[in-house]
Amino acid sequence: MRAFANHFSFEFRTGLRNKNLLMLNYLFPLGFYAMMGLMMTQINPLFKETMIPAMVVFGVLSATILGLPSPLVEAREAGIFRSFKINGVPAVSILSIPALTTMFHALIVAAIIAATGTPLFDAAPVTNWGAFALIALLTAFVCAGLGSLIGVITANTRVTVLWSQMLYLPSMLISGMMVPLSMLPAAFGRIALLLPPTYALQAFQGLALGQATTVSPVWSVVILLAGGVLAFALAIHLFDWDRHNATRQGHPLMALLALLPYVAGMVLLG
Repeated sequence: MRAFANHFSFEFRTGLRNKNLLMLNYLFPLGFYAMMGLMMTQINPLFKETMIPAMVVFGVLSATILGLPSPLVEAREAGIFRSFKINGVPAVSILSIPALTTMFHALIVAAIIAATGTPLFDAAPVTNWGAFALIALLTAFVCAGLGSLIGVITANTRVTVLWSQMLYLPSMLISGMMVPLSMLPAAFGRIALLLPPTYALQAFQGLALGQATTVSPVWSVVILLAGGVLAFALAIHLFDWDRHNATRQGHPLMALLALLPYVAGMVLLG
């Protein structure tokens, strides 16, 4: 337990000392939040209705999908995981500790946004703080699972950026973060149901802000929970100690199974 706590403390401090991680964990999401609060609320006053959940999801995505995979790949390429294996550190700990510390950073940003969004920018207030906290935690869990999975299956940091952007950019455009899901063309609305942030935003709006939603917020929570558990399970199963490992337990394409809950959501709820 002490070793786990020490590893967690080290990883948490790294997220504050490493310039790239500090940027992705705090400076980028909070800077973007301030810019959107000052500009977007003036250009589109309707944005105030979804500003808090949208910026929380943005912060979680930045920390987990952009910030989490590359350090995992770099550590594997440097042989750090191999030394962990020699010292008896299990793969579960190697994946869970960076994920937990990244989630912790993301939740700090979420708390700042939730606390300041209404007094600073007149954003629609949170009406159910318990639901807000649980959905924020669930969203961070899901995205950390996907970030870990990306880090596990990619061979180098250049490919990591590609996979991360394939999830990050569509989430920015069609998940409901910038434009409400109900205003998207039907085809894009269905495609959006393949993205975890779509369900996170629907859950926030329905359960934490008491707003009308396009997708059932309860089913959104169920799909997110299934997706997060599946992503972490696949990341652990596909984990490699180093890039020279010849005993990989499964093919990297197995990672696509993490999309199954979202495909089911698109079919059943679209």
